[in-house]
Amino acid sequence: MKNDLLIITALESELNRDALPEGVKIVYTGVGKINASIASFQAIHQHQPKRIINFGTAGKINPQIYGLLEISTVIQRDMNAEPLAPRGKTPFSHMPAKYHSSSGLYICGTGDSFVNSRDDWLHQQKVDLVDMELYAIAAVAHHHNIPWQSFKYITDDANEESGDDWQGKVNHGQALYLSKLQELLKA
Repeated sequence: MKNDLLIITALESELNRDALPEGVKIVYTGVGKINASIASFQAIHQHQPKRIINFGTAGKINPQIYGLLEISTVIQRDMNAEPLAPRGKTPFSHMPAKYHSSSGLYICGTGDSFVNSRDDWLHQQKVDLVDMELYAIAAVAHHHNIPWQSFKYITDDANEESGDDWQGKVNHGQALYLSKLQELLKA
């Protein structure tokens, strides 16, 4: 089966390559924005996809959400260069402060830290969930004019127990990812 889809995921423990349908390409970035940027850039040049799907895990800020969620918008939660630019915006950059997918309902805040306490700024920005790679993936996709979608499985409550909760649930979203992938391949 040939397709122009590239899956980008941080870790194999989130989505095992052997579980994917034949012909589906996946790249593992490792954790964090720098790793995600480098791996996404290299993968786009190697595979030349027409669309990118990110599957991954996330902590929830919005207490009402659970399961597998499709992301509409991603912001950078840890860029804080005030007073040079408001939090979330890179100073002296012409790149967007937000990236938008073609679909989805939820706002993701990406940063190079594991969220384990309340951050009022996230609530003010109406962030639903947090991860550590999506902003970088979306930025690289935007740079290459490639549409992207992201589906995040909620593993934790972004609180002091998040590390243990994530470790215990990191692979719990795989069946949901695979089911969503089948839908996407049929569309």
